[in-house]
Amino acid sequence: MLFAATQAAIAEAGQAVAETTQDAVQRMQPLDLIVFGSYLAVILGIGFFCLRFSKDTEGFMAAGRSMPGWVVGLSIFGIYVSSISFLANPGKSYGADWNPFVFGLSLPIAAFIAVKYFVPYYRKGNSISAYEHLETRFGPWARTYVLACFLLTQLARVGIIMYLVALVLKPLTGWDVWFTISIIGVLVTIYTLVGGIKAVVWNDAIQSVVLSIGLMVSIVIILTGMPEGPGQIFRIASEHDKFSLGSFGASLSDSTFWVVLIYGLFINLQNFGIDQSYVQRYITAKSDREAGKSIWLGAMLYIPISAMLFFIGTGLFAYYQAQPELAAGIQGLNADDIFPHFIATQLPAGIKGLLIAAVFSAAMSSVDASLNSSATLILCDLYKRYFRPQASEKESMRVLHGTTLFWGILATSIALILGFTMKDSKALDVWWVLASIFSGGMLGLFLLGMISRRAGNPQAVIAVITGIFLILWMVWSTSSMWPESLAALKSPFHGNLIIVIATTAILLVGLLLTSLFGGKRPVSEEK
Repeated sequence: MLFAATQAAIAEAGQAVAETTQDAVQRMQPLDLIVFGSYLAVILGIGFFCLRFSKDTEGFMAAGRSMPGWVVGLSIFGIYVSSISFLANPGKSYGADWNPFVFGLSLPIAAFIAVKYFVPYYRKGNSISAYEHLETRFGPWARTYVLACFLLTQLARVGIIMYLVALVLKPLTGWDVWFTISIIGVLVTIYTLVGGIKAVVWNDAIQSVVLSIGLMVSIVIILTGMPEGPGQIFRIASEHDKFSLGSFGASLSDSTFWVVLIYGLFINLQNFGIDQSYVQRYITAKSDREAGKSIWLGAMLYIPISAMLFFIGTGLFAYYQAQPELAAGIQGLNADDIFPHFIATQLPAGIKGLLIAAVFSAAMSSVDASLNSSATLILCDLYKRYFRPQASEKESMRVLHGTTLFWGILATSIALILGFTMKDSKALDVWWVLASIFSGGMLGLFLLGMISRRAGNPQAVIAVITGIFLILWMVWSTSSMWPESLAALKSPFHGNLIIVIATTAILLVGLLLTSLFGGKRPVSEEK
């Protein structure tokens, strides 16, 4: 059911690009190939350079806990800006307004909580897994449950990201979707396998810089390309209410300002609090202070870069409104396809290569994070927890290398399946719903363990089951499979609120049960 729902939701972008812009596209020029090839060479070079730092498990998974905060911060920022954001944010503001930008406005609150509570919580011990703590609080089931949720989330995320970037690059390069997916999968797997987390962090930092430069160049070209000057963008956009942040009404069924803000707060708390891709990064920092800096840098960089992505969409709306002769070339395209079309048809040689590298970087910085963090968890939370607790260093490294390779092949295969079975993409909407479904129960369980020292295993189990039922109800009742006779029982909530309601329910049910029936004694009272 979930796959069918995803297939139906991911359905409106890439085919139009292939059919409508194929003849108008200017392929990569020699200068573009040089720029793009140089970027790939640097990425692979860093991976092999970091080989000497990743020959043991501590180096492969935590970079010896020696990374400077600014590099880790750029890496955290790189995870945020994936190809989903690169496509969807300009597409959203082109087709509608800046409502999704509100997501980023919650980051300062989430960053403050993360620096104050999450960083010391995870860095006080030697554990690299974000989920080992849950076993200490609630037992092995909690650790395994959250691990399964995380792995499913990563598979969905990486598959969609690789598929989307292949769609973007097809009209820009002429490369087949399957070929592009395979290239991304092979390159990311190689440098992650060779260089471990150190290569991942450094490459993500470089990819963040490349992405930012690419966006700045695009904005300059759009501004200077307006017939009546840059001010024309703001005039046209204002006339069409393009800078709106959404309704400030109290509706919970629409994507209002408040719905997106509260969704962003919960997702960002989850990212910083229980997403291994983030937690593992600030574990690599050389001190708590540097880890805190990394969170603030990653969070605060995302807000202006996100604004740039939305401005590009708004700018392109005005750009084509003001130039009808160019607008003819975008007839029939979906909003997500406008920015790739602009790159393909309006940017000069060299600059196009830079933007193609930026698109690649947006995908790779998310995929490499998934490969390394997933391999780390499989070793720590599955292999050493259930099969070989006393595994030697050499054996552990074999598992890390093997699972990195396996996860790279699996993620690439899922992206290829999407390429064969799906025609289009509605990127941001699909990812936000999938993220809520797979991760809806993770944050609530984590917060219950942090907030209540008395909540025990029975309370946690009942709370999580309650949360899962709520998630299933909210997803199923809004699908076509819900019986018409039960229409009155459909969820009245917007899909973005799945994680909000599930998390809140788990936390409140757990606290209520603990209050009514008691729980275990606080750790400080135990003998």
